[in-house]
Amino acid sequence: MQDQESQRHQAFMERIEAGHKIEADDWMPEDYRQALIRLITMHGISEIMGALPEKEWVPRAPTLRRKLAIMAKVQDEMGHGQLLLRVAEDLLRPYGKGRAEIMEDLFTGRLKFHNVFHMPAPTWGDAGVIAWLVDGAAIITQRMMLDCSYAPYARALHRICAEEVFHAQHGESIILTLAEGEPAQRQMLQEALSRWWVPLLMFFGPSPQVGAGHVDRNLAYRIRSKTNEELRQEFFHKYVPAIQALGLTIPDPTLRYVEEEGRWQYQEPDWEVFRQIVNNQGPCSQERLNLRRESYEAQAWVREALAVSARGGGPS
Repeated sequence: MQDQESQRHQAFMERIEAGHKIEADDWMPEDYRQALIRLITMHGISEIMGALPEKEWVPRAPTLRRKLAIMAKVQDEMGHGQLLLRVAEDLLRPYGKGRAEIMEDLFTGRLKFHNVFHMPAPTWGDAGVIAWLVDGAAIITQRMMLDCSYAPYARALHRICAEEVFHAQHGESIILTLAEGEPAQRQMLQEALSRWWVPLLMFFGPSPQVGAGHVDRNLAYRIRSKTNEELRQEFFHKYVPAIQALGLTIPDPTLRYVEEEGRWQYQEPDWEVFRQIVNNQGPCSQERLNLRRESYEAQAWVREALAVSARGGGPS
């Protein structure tokens, strides 16, 4: 029996290495399924939780045009989350689990969401940095997985990445307006960048010397194609020159490009702080979890009505 399982696993790896895609109904190793569930549920929940900092700015956006733009962005992010959780549900079905268990895992702390979405967004400058740099970091990460070996996730990412480009352009528009504005606006922008710089470094996860968790397994299964540090360096290459061109100061005096190594040198963040944040000990962790929990409980009647309809029931 063990030899048969080993042969199936070998055949599975050969399919992946040949560039074949795995569909939801295909046989897959248990640790491959678990890796996908962990990644996709975290991504889906992060899209939903990530809409909350910007949702706070919908009633406070400085102009009607900005209000419409950020409302559309919040709607998109929620849609991305629903799309990804639907992909995760297919993977969870063999265990008899679904959306309810995903939400329970979020509320009990078993399911994590990205560190950046535990952080406060006190000014309009923060809304700009989130849309430009946080979404920019997300695009870098998601594009890396467009050729993911699991086909349903790859298809979802193609749609999500196309929409995220517009989100980043929305953020860039806010950033440029503030950078070219009054001294108080530039100061607001600089303060927001300083608040978000370390969370942005943490966004990509720990470097190998610190311990990158499940990265090696995901690379072997071709779920992803780059390490955390490779993604962070790609972010530096794209955004450090753009930030500096705006005359903004990056709050890291050690940051420089080392020509002979072909990489950026930077101040390593405190990864213990990162672990505390993703374990729901961040500045806004409980506030946002409570908001998500209250919303989920308030809409229980909708889920119950849909369940009755799906069973063919309804009012007599």
